[in-house]
Formats: sequence, structure tokens, C-alpha cells
Amino acid sequence: MAGSLFDTSAMEKPRILILGGTTEARELASRLAGDMRYNTMISLAGRTADPRPQPVKTRIGGFGGAEGLAAFLNAEQIALVVDATHPFAARISQNAAAAVKAARVRLLALQRPQWQAEAGDNWTGVGTVAEAVVALGDAPRRVFLAIGRQEAFHFETAPQHSYVIRSVDPVTPPLKLPDATAILATGPFAETDEIDLLRAHRIDVIVAKNSGGAATYGKIAAARRLGIAVIMVERRKPTDVLSVSDCDAALERIDQWLSPA
Repeated sequence: MAGSLFDTSAMEKPRILILGGTTEARELASRLAGDMRYNTMISLAGRTADPRPQPVKTRIGGFGGAEGLAAFLNAEQIALVVDATHPFAARISQNAAAAVKAARVRLLALQRPQWQAEAGDNWTGVGTVAEAVVALGDAPRRVFLAIGRQEAFHFETAPQHSYVIRSVDPVTPPLKLPDATAILATGPFAETDEIDLLRAHRIDVIVAKNSGGAATYGKIAAARRLGIAVIMVERRKPTDVLSVSDCDAALERIDQWLSPA
């Protein structure tokens, strides 16, 4: 196909589009890269300034909503979409579900299990980041924000607190807060290092998203060890899509659906 982003020398192979941006997406792409039965591409939203190189052909940028994604699926003759986006990338998951229905393409969600509270945890569950701001209360607190940069602006409505904000890229525009410290870092984060960070900044509450996985769990384990409260923003991903929790299960399903054998 002229202008195709896929390897056009292998048009007879089923085409797989991975909606990526997570460790699981990269792992799946790495394992599919060496599988000669399939023609695989990964798509990144482009929200990270310097994304890591991917092991398969890579597309960066949005599709133009569900309609644009459906058009792309049809034009590129995609056989399967794997939604391996971040657990809180709800909009792209909603668009993917609508697009595959319109294009009559299979959809598989690769979604890591969410964290579960354990003995010693002091969690307050909320549905949105805006609700997390309210849950902080009126009295000044020392807050560790571990929610990324996209929704940090919500906390400008609670300037009485002191914030430590960790993100991969800088928060732009800078937050209008009287006491805010920015930390630029990329996981994984070890529990011992998280304990040191929380102690150094005298944090008494963490605001986190329940993204699951091991890479950022260190802060949750550290909070348990130190007796620090956690305001946990819970997931709101589509629930009516067939989902698997790891790459082994994803590959098994892909083989069931697409393998010529």
C-alpha cells in the first residue's frame, strides 16, 4: 500500500497496532518484533518529550479521535489493536473501543492489575484528581504528588499545602503555587529510595493514581512503612473490552486470533 507506515514487504502478514506508552506495551512489541508471522507497529501519543526508542515501527501523535483511528485502521488494513496504554489514558481507550467497532477490527486490552490495599495501608479512594484535591482538606499538609504532569493544575485551587511534584517532564505552564518543589525523574523507583525521599521532604500525604505494576509501587510500600496516608485515584477505563494482565496472555490470545496455524 503506497504511503503505508507498515512494512509493505510483508503485506500478507496480519497487521497489529499496539497503542503504547507503557512498560507492557514495549515488552509486547519486543516479543512481537521477532515473530515473523505478524507485522507490528506501536503508536505513542507523543506526550513525553523524549520517548524511548521502540523495537518495532513507531507512529507518534494522535489519530483525531475515534473517527480518525477507525480511518487509520481501515487504510492500514489492521487485523488487531492491542490497547496497552496507561491505565489512566481513558480517552484513547474509549476511542479505541469505538474505532474497532466501526472498522470491524479485533481489540485486546493489555492492562496490568491495579494495586490492592494491604494491612497497614491508609488509603482514601477517590474517583478523580479533582476529588483528590478536596480530600486533602483545608488544613495545610506536606503533599507528594505522584500523578504525572497532565492534571497537576488541579492543585492550584489548594495553595495552602506544600507540594513535591514528581514527573517525567516539567509541568507546563509552571504551577501557581507558593510552595512547590519539582522533581524530574523516570521510574522504576525502589522502596528504599522512596522512603528517603518522603523523609527528606517530611511528606505526610501522597496523592497517587492506581496505575498498578512494580515500577512505581515503591512509594506505596514506603508509605505503608512510614505510616503516611495515601489519597488513591482509582481507574475509570472501559470495562467491556476483553482484557489480559500480562504479555504471555496477550501473545496467547494473539496466536488464537491471528496465527495461520
